[in-house]
Amino acid sequence: SEGAIRGMLQALDDPHASYLDAAQFEVESQDYRGFFEGIGAQVAMDDGQLTIIAPLPDTPAERSGIEPGDIILEIDGNGTAGISLLEAVSKIRGEKDTIVVLLVLHLDGREPVSIDIRRGVIPLTSVRFSMLDDGIGHLRISNFRDTTDQEVKEALSELQEASGAGLILDLRNNPGGLLSSVADVADQFLEDGLVLYEIDAHGQRTNWDVQSRNTTTDVPMVVLINAFSASASEVLSGALIDHQRATVIGTTSFGKGSVNTLRSLEDGSGIYFSIGRWYTPAGTLIEGEGITPHIVVELNREDTEDTQLQKGIEFLQGQFKGNR
Repeated sequence: SEGAIRGMLQALDDPHASYLDAAQFEVESQDYRGFFEGIGAQVAMDDGQLTIIAPLPDTPAERSGIEPGDIILEIDGNGTAGISLLEAVSKIRGEKDTIVVLLVLHLDGREPVSIDIRRGVIPLTSVRFSMLDDGIGHLRISNFRDTTDQEVKEALSELQEASGAGLILDLRNNPGGLLSSVADVADQFLEDGLVLYEIDAHGQRTNWDVQSRNTTTDVPMVVLINAFSASASEVLSGALIDHQRATVIGTTSFGKGSVNTLRSLEDGSGIYFSIGRWYTPAGTLIEGEGITPHIVVELNREDTEDTQLQKGIEFLQGQFKGNR
């Protein structure tokens, strides 16, 4: 029966379709608790390859040398060819202080390397904020969770209290998260209109309208994205582009714009598959296309300076001078 289910899902030609046994489904369907046990890395399927989107800051994955763009070839000696995304996640996760061995090919590497990673307890914080020079705020969102909207609201309050003159919204290496969360965050930057719309398999359209709270609709703003900005982060950057609310800097994003659902079966197992596609307010398809920035700035691993962030700072400084 499990083989038949896997075969039907594979026939969908949906890179996100997965079958989960009861133990895997229980892990995946847990409510967000503010932490999980594992290595602390966001992964996705890219052209059929299990790919690291980003290691979370200060986690076993980051400390072990896992980098964005790494391809995971084996998990504990078992190949990842043909494995589903959620199956891979369930194999990488595990109890703290246990070891998982990953065979990875770095983005600029020629030969794969084996990395032993001791799992730990991974706290889930999604927002970091700091003030830079010239009154510029740097707001980094690493993913979109239940708490992200409130965390962004608190960060924007800090910006206002510091009389911030501009904001850099950093969505690089952000793999996405809850659609409801990113819609709430977008409400803090937009006045009206659409955040996005989605089309299901029957061609039916659902609009996500702005519920404006007018928090920071007039602060000059730059958004940073890269090839590992995916899903909900692409929704937000696409909405800000279409509303002409921000200038987007970086490289074309990942291109994951599908609506996915996780459904349980009667024996405790479950299936995960796509049920629709997301579009920006102006009708740009995200899935397979990604978001193209206004200003393309590559970031090389050899660079000692964050050239994308520096370009954002320079752009805002230029706007300040133009307004004087």
